[in-house]
Amino acid sequence: MDRAEYALLAGIALLTIGIGVFTTTKPLGTFFVESTQTFLRTTAAMAWVTWWALVVGFAIAGGVEAWTSDEEISELLAGHGLRELGYGTTFGFVSSSCSYSAIATAKNLFKKGGSAAATLGAFMFASTNLVIEIGAVIWILLGWQFLAADILGGFILIGLMSFGFVYLVPDEVVEQARENIQDEVEKVQDPVCGMELTPEEAEYSVEEGGQTYYFCSKSCQESFDPEQQQTTIRGQATSLSGWKALADKQWKEWAMLWDEIAIGFVFAGLIAGFIPKEVWTTVFSGPTFGVPVYVFWTAVVGAVIGVATFVCSVGNVPFGTILWTNGLPFGSVLSYIYADLIVPPIMDAYREYYGTSFAAILSGMIFVAAVLTGVIVHFVFSTAGLIPDPSTAQIADVSIELNYKAVLNVLATVFFGFLYWLHQRDTVGSTGEMAAQVGD
Repeated sequence: MDRAEYALLAGIALLTIGIGVFTTTKPLGTFFVESTQTFLRTTAAMAWVTWWALVVGFAIAGGVEAWTSDEEISELLAGHGLRELGYGTTFGFVSSSCSYSAIATAKNLFKKGGSAAATLGAFMFASTNLVIEIGAVIWILLGWQFLAADILGGFILIGLMSFGFVYLVPDEVVEQARENIQDEVEKVQDPVCGMELTPEEAEYSVEEGGQTYYFCSKSCQESFDPEQQQTTIRGQATSLSGWKALADKQWKEWAMLWDEIAIGFVFAGLIAGFIPKEVWTTVFSGPTFGVPVYVFWTAVVGAVIGVATFVCSVGNVPFGTILWTNGLPFGSVLSYIYADLIVPPIMDAYREYYGTSFAAILSGMIFVAAVLTGVIVHFVFSTAGLIPDPSTAQIADVSIELNYKAVLNVLATVFFGFLYWLHQRDTVGSTGEMAAQVGD
């Protein structure tokens, strides 16, 4: 996030506090003390109950990215049939959870020949809303019903996006968008640290097995092991160099997402602490014009909130939890979460990538699909009797006790420290004698 976005978020935070000041019936002194306490408790509680899941989720994502090959993925996504959509969804599921990284990767796959349905539909959405990290946080904060709904809704949304690209968006519009990114400078990835750079920028390179590898620095070139590029997942998992690669990848994920996750927790705490219950009761006053109309318009409201808050990916879930406990309907919370791919900075990136017309079409499709998916999933789960009570959401006061949460958080912190130590090391050995190297 840049300074302008931080300034906007600061303005939204002040507006949140201002709404509370003008709507509370309590004396201002009492209101500020109680609201600040609730804000701090809620923020800390959400961070506490999700810390271990975030550490494990980022580590798994880093391992998948570091230990698996992305060879010729774009060729597997060249069509828009179930096979290609399945590949796109699977690759998205095991990739980065950062929305900005997801749209950049989807753009590259689309540029290299992947279909719009499989890349900008299946891959891009799955890599932000169906990844392990967000699933774990949804399960912990909102419950298994929301996790199941997120997965079902993900498939529905991908289907809606694919239908739109295949049957509603003219082929010439899609190809024009592809042409708009064809003249972009091709980038390569440093196989050691993962940094992206152009071949012209790279001062160091190695020819190995008919392939050229480019490096951002001499240390990366010296620590490069050509055999590691062909190493099995088992070989990577039993070598310290493999875990070094995992640590580097997962740290890159943390670097991209830590501020958005923190902002999500902070905004959730602000909303919980400073917006009186009466405000939410007024906004979500119930199905005055019938349940279908109520669910539909609140799904629109949820998607609009998702766009306006600038927070995307995993950081959406804590805020969504507060919206859920304050009256936003089940499906409308999903619409809010699904709108993370159309926050203003991302829509601006679409414009730079594909041109204004296609960016408008893509953003509009995502908004409509998010709303419709939320409505559909709401009534599916309502019919099945699977919508949970909002009181089951995990926003209780912090209580650090010697229970499974404390044990998981301690283990996660130790694991996080180990990965950070690996990331900070310049080089590590590439043999499979992992235990011996750790003991040095």
